[in-house]
Amino acid sequence: MDRQPGLSVRVRLTLSYAGFLMIAGVLLLAAVWVFLLRYVPDRAMLTNADADSLTHGVFPVRSALLDVFAPRAAAVLVFLLVFGLVGGWILAGRMLAPLTHITDATRMATNGSFSHRIRLPGRTDEFRELADAFDTMLARLEAHVAEQRRFAANASHELRTPLAISKALLDVARTDPNHDPGEVIDRLHAVNTRAIDLTEALLILSRANQRSFTREHVDLSLTVEEATETLLPLAEKHGVTIETCGDITPTIGSQALLLQLTTNLVHNAIVHNLPEQGTVWVNTGLRPDRVVLTVENTGEKVTPQMASALTEPFQRGTERIHNDHAGVGLGLAIVKTITHAHDGVLTLTPRSAGGIRITVELPATSPNTDG
Repeated sequence: MDRQPGLSVRVRLTLSYAGFLMIAGVLLLAAVWVFLLRYVPDRAMLTNADADSLTHGVFPVRSALLDVFAPRAAAVLVFLLVFGLVGGWILAGRMLAPLTHITDATRMATNGSFSHRIRLPGRTDEFRELADAFDTMLARLEAHVAEQRRFAANASHELRTPLAISKALLDVARTDPNHDPGEVIDRLHAVNTRAIDLTEALLILSRANQRSFTREHVDLSLTVEEATETLLPLAEKHGVTIETCGDITPTIGSQALLLQLTTNLVHNAIVHNLPEQGTVWVNTGLRPDRVVLTVENTGEKVTPQMASALTEPFQRGTERIHNDHAGVGLGLAIVKTITHAHDGVLTLTPRSAGGIRITVELPATSPNTDG
């Protein structure tokens, strides 16, 4: 945005200090003058010896007082003007010094450098609070940019892998006429399916991050029913039992994204389970101001460090038992993004007997409340 050049804040503060001091000086001198006029007579009678050179022996006291007072008052105002300009310039510089540090840090951040911090010294005041808030913002931006770069690198690697495999399969089919084309087609189909799944997952992440979705009334218990019914054949194939229970849990958000969140949680609980006779528990609950979705599963033991890393993009936990549902490493990353986009809290807690408990807390709302 183009702006016309103007006076700096320091100059304006200096002029304000000097102007205020001048006004105070004028008012003070005016008060002194009014006081003098009130208690000094207009004329005074002189003795015969002193009245020889004056008409009728009368001396104009106020006129003489004005002749003496005016130049001295002017000198005082000049002194106040100079003192106000010099003192105002120094005081304004000292007061605005913290803004210089903040401005320098802002320019560095504009150029893409988020590693520096202001760390303004001194006791807490408005400038220190602004600097501390700016430092906090820089820290979050640095972490966010690092996460985005890491995500972009991982996404590029994940997308490059199926493309490289496809190219290799096509090269084999072109150079080896005896190769079974049906096998090549099947492998290409599987590779392209994985690439499509990864692309769709990336689109869901982008949509949730931008919060570009329509908010409506959603009952999480209904999304649980839909997700478990959809994944029931997969659970039966893997020998996993799904147990669901809970209350009506009304919230506000995207029906499609919250269904995706629930589906990802249940799907992960199935494929990260025991080889035989595994169990998945899906519960919904209602608190005074929160709705809670809990998905818990049996499985191999998970350490707290592993649990905290599972929500990072392309991070996978224990080896999946079933290779036909390898996933793309974005399931819990999508859950985390959708949860945050709905102003919720995601918690991962390892179970002592093995497996993990994942809890999603979202703001509760009355089903009859307009969104």
